[in-house]
Amino acid sequence: MLPIKTADIVVVGGGVMGASTAYHLALRGMKNIVLLEKEQFFGQGATGRCAGGVRYQFSTEVNVRLSLESLPMLERFKEETGQDVNYRQCGYVLVATNEEDAQAFKRNVELQNRLGVKTQLLSGDEVRARLPMMRFEDALAGTFNTRDGLVDPNSVVSGYISAAQRMGVTCLNQAEVRRVNVSGGKVTGVETAHGTIQTRSIVDAAGPWSAQIGRMAGVDLPVQPIRRQMFTTTPLPEAPADFPFVIDFAQSLYFHREGDGLLIGMSNPHENPGFDQNVDEDFELINLEAAIARMPLVEKAGRASHWAGLYEVTPDAHPIFGPTPVEGFFVVTGFSGHGFMHGPVAGKLMAEFILDGKFSTLDVSTLDLARFGEGRLIREYNVV
Repeated sequence: MLPIKTADIVVVGGGVMGASTAYHLALRGMKNIVLLEKEQFFGQGATGRCAGGVRYQFSTEVNVRLSLESLPMLERFKEETGQDVNYRQCGYVLVATNEEDAQAFKRNVELQNRLGVKTQLLSGDEVRARLPMMRFEDALAGTFNTRDGLVDPNSVVSGYISAAQRMGVTCLNQAEVRRVNVSGGKVTGVETAHGTIQTRSIVDAAGPWSAQIGRMAGVDLPVQPIRRQMFTTTPLPEAPADFPFVIDFAQSLYFHREGDGLLIGMSNPHENPGFDQNVDEDFELINLEAAIARMPLVEKAGRASHWAGLYEVTPDAHPIFGPTPVEGFFVVTGFSGHGFMHGPVAGKLMAEFILDGKFSTLDVSTLDLARFGEGRLIREYNVV
């Protein structure tokens, strides 16, 4: 049985987006908040299966501004919540191997610099000098930002959950949503595996599963789950301690330090939408071959672990914030692989909108659900 029958607001999804939203609502003084997570533990969905990268390097102003607000929140995270999230500013190096990407990188760096982000544009020779252990004979250009890096996803979720609970938020595991009750175009409650909670406000923060929750409320969300997978290697002592997060952009192939080895991933351009989170062994071999071609050192290592997770992808690779046609049903979803890094500010923005009726920290009103029907898409180039 549920320990609570009514709530002022119910947040669906116990990953970074839901945890941040619940925390920031409580921080603003809101009471009687319930967070529902279908899994046994919080943050075991898309958040717990991501690569942990955080970066300022985006191609649209709104995404750069989201990073400008969110990443400093991760830097202050321990001071604010008491939880260390192991923010390692190893830097990101994005590498262009074709002229189209090289020109886009130049435009992106100009945008980022204009917004105060000190990303550097690198020549092909500078890329090769910076990455001597890799084979980038075909590199035409690159970008580098020293403040990009890595953060532990599970620590961020647990930090927000613990802080929210200290402020009185009820956080429930194994509480899968089975139905959203709507009457007269307004939210009236939510039914879970353990009972019903009456509420007039729901935040759909269910990530790759957000469209399913939306359908329960009669709201069509253009969010598709896309599988992404990665693996870690056994120790590679030859890999330098300051090895950056490297992205071979054209292949969507990436490398970063993970313990004493490397974490390596690659996007499958032929992946079909779906909820399968099993590792595709055939594609893993393609990933491994591409990784060895770029970094021959990888051939010396064994595989330590591998897993797959889901991106929540929208048609323009930008998130959806705010209201829907159903009164009291709000969404924060569709981050297309960038949700973890933007989760801190996204929760703060949702708290502002729900309590004040507007986004104050950053105006993300253009990232509304209505833009898809009105043709106001804003495409992100830096998708990996």
